[in-house]
Amino acid sequence: MLANDIDQLIESLDTIIDAAKSQRSRIGFFPALYRQVTLKIKQSIAENRFDDNPRMSELTTNFGNRYLAALDAYRQRAQPPKSWQIAFEATNDSSLIFLQHLLLGINAHINLDLGISAAETAPGYQLSSLERDFNQINDILAECLELVQPVINQFSPFMGLLDLVGGRTDEEIGNFSIIKGRQEAWEYAQILAYQTPEQRQGAIAIIDRKVAIIGNTIANPRGFLGAVIDLIRWQELDDIVAIIDALIG
Repeated sequence: MLANDIDQLIESLDTIIDAAKSQRSRIGFFPALYRQVTLKIKQSIAENRFDDNPRMSELTTNFGNRYLAALDAYRQRAQPPKSWQIAFEATNDSSLIFLQHLLLGINAHINLDLGISAAETAPGYQLSSLERDFNQINDILAECLELVQPVINQFSPFMGLLDLVGGRTDEEIGNFSIIKGRQEAWEYAQILAYQTPEQRQGAIAIIDRKVAIIGNTIANPRGFLGAVIDLIRWQELDDIVAIIDALIG
């Protein structure tokens, strides 16, 4: 069921997280992190930190509903976006480290959902006035991602091996950059905001295919990187419920 506001979105995330914990399912990793992001945005709206706080509430709800709709489609054996299908199916694969699961969810939600949600919330000429608030929501996301580092240190002590590959951790798994994803999401929004619903569906399908390619690379790293991740996985603690609880904070 889709949410009508941020509070309902948080309730839906809580339901998903509780079910994942009871089933010891890795599908709870991403919503545990996403719940933190949503709470931070809700707090920022309450503090009037955005230029247009009611619109940001609408954007946050629209954004979250894309995740809820994708998960519902997956559970109903329907057809979620390809990028989400990859993320959800990967939760059944015990060979992935939990950071890969987070990045798969972030990849689909930022690279696909964020630009769509922005265009739907502020179509046409309205989009330009959303840019500052759009950037702020991305800053909040970045802040929440920083909170993941202690969880990584606690449950995945060999994650530092990715330094052997060089660069940022998120960029080394599947050549995925969160910063670049945020920039592309705004570029997609600028395209989608001026399209008719029919045109938009075609454009979204093209974007989804591109994002799915990134997702496949995150889920299936090759060569030296794949070997390093195998070693990280060997030492990573496999307490799914504890990881979810730690991500919730």
